[in-house]
Amino acid sequence: MRREETRELKERVVEINRVAKVVKGGRRFSFTALVVIGDEVDRVGLGYGKAREVPLAISKAVDDAKKNLFTIPQHGTTITHEIIGKFGAARVMLRPASEGTGVIAGGGVRAVLELGGVHDILAKSLGTTNPINMLKATVDGLKRLRRPEEVAAARGLTVSQVLPVGAKQAEELAPESVAEAPMADTQAEPQETENGEAQDQADA
Repeated sequence: MRREETRELKERVVEINRVAKVVKGGRRFSFTALVVIGDEVDRVGLGYGKAREVPLAISKAVDDAKKNLFTIPQHGTTITHEIIGKFGAARVMLRPASEGTGVIAGGGVRAVLELGGVHDILAKSLGTTNPINMLKATVDGLKRLRRPEEVAAARGLTVSQVLPVGAKQAEELAPESVAEAPMADTQAEPQETENGEAQDQADA
């Protein structure tokens, strides 16, 4: 935990919006800021701030994000499994990707994933495009991710039993299919010769 606390947190402003409050004397304008912070390893947080000036709104959002930091379960350079994050009318699908794919995401979702240390992932928005709700849906999905060790402990199984079929099993199945192919060919050849002989006899 000490190493995580000493890591430098980087911040990225996703959106700044001007809002107005109507009062008796007219309108009072203020600014809202949506900020993402993370160490680009496995910790990320989302914050929202509001103030009369932009710098103050950003600083408030950063303080709020520091209170909401959490750790993303990862498998190599991607996430552990596919999940759909939900918040309000927002739906964000997060899907693991092979190494070298990169972060395939748009808008603020990319900021959350990059600052969270996820290097290979596929993301797709399935609902509203409201930036605040999209980012909160992304955070919801990342928080609900589970590690294989946690699932194995909950089910009383080993980690190998929880994981999907590995490459070794696929390789063991491959030779059987290859071995079956010549058998089919050898069976087909006598049938052709018998049919050919039968046709010759019929012609005679």
